[in-house]
Amino acid sequence: MGNQVEKLTHLSYAEVPTADPNGFDPEDDCPRIGVSYIFSNDDDDQDDSLEGTEREPKEEDNQYDKGNELECAVYYREDCVYERSLKLIEMGTQSPENLLNKCKPGDLIEFVANGQYPHWVVYVGDFQVVHLHRAEVMNNFLADASQGRRGRIVNDLYKFRPLNPDVVVQNAMEQVGAKDRELNWRNSECFAAWCKFGKREFKIGGEIRIGKQPYRMKVQLSEKKSHVLEFQSLEDLIMEKRRNDQTGRAAVLQELSNHLNSTDGIKNDQDYS
Repeated sequence: MGNQVEKLTHLSYAEVPTADPNGFDPEDDCPRIGVSYIFSNDDDDQDDSLEGTEREPKEEDNQYDKGNELECAVYYREDCVYERSLKLIEMGTQSPENLLNKCKPGDLIEFVANGQYPHWVVYVGDFQVVHLHRAEVMNNFLADASQGRRGRIVNDLYKFRPLNPDVVVQNAMEQVGAKDRELNWRNSECFAAWCKFGKREFKIGGEIRIGKQPYRMKVQLSEKKSHVLEFQSLEDLIMEKRRNDQTGRAAVLQELSNHLNSTDGIKNDQDYS
């Protein structure tokens, strides 16, 4: 696709700076990891077609376990611009039918399922949503866009000031039919958030990736432990956050443990050389 970029090899965990986005030094046993990524497209190419021409999703494909979600917060310099709290996770999700009774035009909805990237849509009224799916901006019924996944209204995850609901709907509807090289967003979340907040940071190449890394994502691993990753753009950070969501909490913890053990092993070998 025309809007893809090549993946870059990142620095080893021992070579990059770390920091606590709150400005405090974490506890000694708290893993602190910073790394910057540039990614290719992440999500909707993996979904089944909405046209019903491919296999029907199996029930187990759309199972959701809130215990496998990660708490995380995103900071731009010192300001928190995104937060998925334990309270939100504990609230769980709802069926598409129940969501329809609560949605208002301009609302953002996130559909989730184990092992899948979250899928974001903009509710535009009359049971319909607009969303980026399989490299095209589509207008579908909410139930069809959900593909059987459970969802939740996520207007408050990002802390930016939202646009007027009429403008949010207009932003979404004006993009219906855009595809491939016409697209300015790398995934459904970036598209939906751009419709809601109108910020260029959600677009492909919306920020120059040079100099200091102003964005930090703090992932909460347990009550006392967290790790922090640093990024040069919000677009890159969202890609990594979504990768964590698709992988799931258990796998992220295992991946982190493997990295830490590998780094410790390299350090020990150097001590004895």
